[in-house]
Parts: sequence; C-alpha cells; structure tokens
Amino acid sequence: MIEQLFGSKTRVKLLRLFYGNPDRSFYVREITRKIDEQINSVRRELSNLLNVGIITSDTTNNKLYYEVNQKYEFYDPLLEIFGSTVTRKAKSSKTDDVSEAIDEELKSLGHIDLILYTGFFTREDSSNVDVLIVGDVNKNAVDKYVAGLESEEGREIRYAVLKTDDFTYRKQIKDRFVTSILNSKKQVLIDHKDLLKNN
Repeated sequence: MIEQLFGSKTRVKLLRLFYGNPDRSFYVREITRKIDEQINSVRRELSNLLNVGIITSDTTNNKLYYEVNQKYEFYDPLLEIFGSTVTRKAKSSKTDDVSEAIDEELKSLGHIDLILYTGFFTREDSSNVDVLIVGDVNKNAVDKYVAGLESEEGREIRYAVLKTDDFTYRKQIKDRFVTSILNSKKQVLIDHKDLLKNN
C-alpha cells in the first residue's frame, strides 16, 4: 500500500534506507546492493529525491555519495513513516519487519546502553572506530555481529566495546578517545540511558 502512495517500490526502499540511516551516506552501487533493485531504477529515483530536496549529494574520493537532507521541511514526518524504530523509545505496534530484526539482533549482544556507527559508516575520517558499543555485552555475540557487518559492507570494521561506567567516566574526564567519537559525525542506533546527552 505504501508503494502505491509514494508511487514506486524503489522510491519506498530508498526512503527506508535513508531515513533508517539518517547520518550515513551511500554511493550508488552500495545502494543498489542494499535495496536489491536495478541500477537504472535507483539512479532515476535518486534524481527525483535530489530534485525534491529529500536527499543531498556530494563527492568524496571520486565517488558520489547520497544522504538524507535533515533540513528538508518534511524531514520529521518522513522520519516517522520511514525511520528505523530501533532508535525510538516508544515503539509503535506496527513495527517494520526489518527494524524488528535489527532490534532483535542488537538485543542478542547483551545489555546495550549505547551503540553508534561512525568512521566508515558516516565518512568521518577523524574517528578511530566505525562502531562503538557501550554496556555489558557477550564478546562472542559482538564478534559475530561485527563479522556480519564486515560481510555486508565488504571491509574490515573497527569497533570498540566499553562498560557503561567506563564510558561515563571517560566522557567526564574528556578522554581523548571518547571525546573524538562524541565530536564525530555519528548514527546512533540505541541510547537507552541518554549517555550522549549534553554532548
């Protein structure tokens, strides 16, 4: 039904991808792989979304990247429709299957208070890690989760795991490692205890 409302299955998949990852940029081939659609259809819809102002584009290392335009006047309503439910505190009864699967996958890692993507995921060159996980987690489950990310992204993923108390202390004393992550461009998947508040 939502495809009929928005006119195209590819467009809906793109909106889910961009609004589910609001601080992440993607290049065309990566997009076609993630949403499993033909490249011509993807290019056409990207052009439409660019023209309307829903997404923006820029070039890095001779690659054209696209990301959602958070200044777009209807950003918030579209985020409500297409955004990932993982980052929301109150989940609606009709959650998206993909978001539900991600939520279950993250729960399997243990007790997570914060998980965020930076570095490679947000084209943040200054960051020393791509994934930060804070909480009391199962090391084997985290290794498996990261291996899955590496397989999906086709590259090595740098990650760090910190206990919540350690993260809070290091944030308080302005530890260089934690501060560099906090100051970097990031995509927050979970922040149950508002650990990023006042940052």
